Amino acid sequence: MITTVTLHAAIDRTLYVDKFGVGQVHRVNREVNEPGGKGNNVAKVIRQLGGQVTATGIIAGNNVGFIESSLTERGIRTSFIHSAGESRVCLNILDNSSRSSTELLGLGPTMLEAEVEAMKNKVQELAIHSSVVVMSGSLPPGAPNTLYAELIRIVRSAGTRAFLDTGGAAFGVGLSAMPHFVKPNEQELAEWLGHMPRDVNEWARAARRLADQGIDEVCITLGSNGALAILNGKAYMAKPPFIQPVNTVGCGDAFVAGMAYAGERGDSAESRLRMAVAAAAANAMSSKAGDIDYGLFEEYEQQVQIITL
Repeated sequence: MITTVTLHAAIDRTLYVDKFGVGQVHRVNREVNEPGGKGNNVAKVIRQLGGQVTATGIIAGNNVGFIESSLTERGIRTSFIHSAGESRVCLNILDNSSRSSTELLGLGPTMLEAEVEAMKNKVQELAIHSSVVVMSGSLPPGAPNTLYAELIRIVRSAGTRAFLDTGGAAFGVGLSAMPHFVKPNEQELAEWLGHMPRDVNEWARAARRLADQGIDEVCITLGSNGALAILNGKAYMAKPPFIQPVNTVGCGDAFVAGMAYAGERGDSAESRLRMAVAAAAANAMSSKAGDIDYGLFEEYEQQVQIITL
């Protein structure tokens, strides 16, 4: 079983409009609501790939029912901690004409000290029965920057692989606990480095720096350019199929889902990357974040190119 941790759960609301412009009034053509937060997106794709998954984290208020029931309907086990306040709503405004995306990310409830301790206990409980624990997304208000690092140590003490996908201070501090896997995107890695790498060689050196800190699997997602990875000491470049994306929100989460599920199956490094990149591409063709068409995923999996560097 795989466990996903979403400390900043949400309802992801996608609104489709024509010719979106700031300061204008728009009529929504279509609205899609999904249980969100990066870890929940990971859980949804793992389930669609065929994996068994439990979703945990913090949820609050009137949005609890929608988030839990929507995940349960997909065959995902839930084991959330209920908090005071209200889980956030994240808006993604998609322009039908230009296909541009504008995201507005809600604030969400403040995490209290008692909830921090409850989350540690919950992760310890679930890690014992899991092959992988995936920790994804930003920390909620009130959470210490050390929280992911503390959770990683708990997961590792259970003999379970810890996956970390976050940015900012939480990423830097989280590295000190040596997770098994990290997946910064371009912006997150540039923030950690202090500058934006200029070419693939600089990306590869940055990935090596992370691997040299004791991280077994480092994947840098590069959007439409694919991913650069250091897996157990070997460097790879994964090239995705050419697509015209519908919605890129959640593609990084689908990538993590592919790596986690293929890793649980014991697939080779090349096969893990192939699944992850194909899942991300399939997610880009859906109007929902954390959603893939399995037939399309299988088609894309055959088109992904893996290059050993």
